[in-house]
Amino acid sequence: MGCRATGSRQALLRVVLDAGTGDPVLVVDEHRRMPGRGAWLHPDQRCLELAVKRRALGRALRYAGPLGTDTVARAVTRHAAQDPATAQHHGAGFHSGADRRQGSGLEADGPPMSTHR
Repeated sequence: MGCRATGSRQALLRVVLDAGTGDPVLVVDEHRRMPGRGAWLHPDQRCLELAVKRRALGRALRYAGPLGTDTVARAVTRHAAQDPATAQHHGAGFHSGADRRQGSGLEADGPPMSTHR
């Protein structure tokens, strides 16, 4: 979500809003079975920082209020300590948004093709 890169479900964390008592709290759905809208995040500190900076968590979960990311940050740190290989998904294959669009055909010369006649 933060880095906009894709990954397998096994390599991602599912984050949901838990509205148990009072204000909704951002929690990690370890078993991927909690009800409600979820957002998927790489277990990487940089990915979490980008998601917070871009305010992507609130948009993905359709929640306009402030979100505390302390629980998610602890889960990201815990996952990074358990499996450093998945935490380093941003190695040589990490692409920013502008780099990711390169080669997509959007930068081609001339007007785009139209299906309308």
